[in-house]
Amino acid sequence: MDTSSPAVFVNSEILKMYLGRRVRAVIQVLRNDAGAIVGKSTDGQQLTIKGSQALPLSHYVEVIGIADSNQSIRAEICTDFGENFDVSAYNGLCQLANGKFKNLFH
Repeated sequence: MDTSSPAVFVNSEILKMYLGRRVRAVIQVLRNDAGAIVGKSTDGQQLTIKGSQALPLSHYVEVIGIADSNQSIRAEICTDFGENFDVSAYNGLCQLANGKFKNLFH
């Protein structure tokens, strides 16, 4: 496992704290737009994933990349997690990883 460039667990709300840094997020694909995916973050907000391949609608996708703006990530790696994913558990992980347990994940 490469630990030289860790990716911070984020949802849409937390993404803005890590602009220009490597992050990881899970989204549900809403639509594919010419080289980008528009999806719903685990906290219910919309995110755009730039530089990604087209993925099936309604699938959950983990994205690792650079936080481009408050609502977008420039993708390095996209992993299809399928149609069933526990968004509340992942959202809780984002909160823990950026709250009192921040030192364990960064």
